Amino acid sequence: MAFCTSCGAQIPAGASTCPTCSRPATAGGAAGAAAGAAPATIQASTGGLTDNVAGALAYVTIIPSILFLVMAPYNRNRFIRFHSFQNIFFAVAWIALWIVLNIVAHIPLFGWLTILLWPLIGLGGFVIWLILILKAYQGQMFKLPAIGDMAEKQASAV
Repeated sequence: MAFCTSCGAQIPAGASTCPTCSRPATAGGAAGAAAGAAPATIQASTGGLTDNVAGALAYVTIIPSILFLVMAPYNRNRFIRFHSFQNIFFAVAWIALWIVLNIVAHIPLFGWLTILLWPLIGLGGFVIWLILILKAYQGQMFKLPAIGDMAEKQASAV
């Protein structure tokens, strides 16, 4: 399966030009698309995982995120780096929220309010986590407010 080095579209076998942008097809189409500025939807990295699967796996825990940031070829892929950084920043924000809620829970009047809010906040975090996994698997760079901008800035810096 070959991809266009210019636009990232799939090039049919035996085609001499890209059906999307009409540029000439080169011999190293699949490798060139992963290294170029093509959209990182379902391109295979040289490590064996496609970009969308690696992006979704980055959200499973913080461990795959860190591994993807230090292991080649994943650490050179902007799509995987974005999802890894977004997961790390989301985990840090989640831990900070947990610490704040535990402190507020020890205040006499606000403790009961925290007990009522904690299940809703936990459910909201779980839903956000599932959305992030699904969007990464679909090949989209879904950005959370504030966290997504920081992740995009870190993913762009090589």
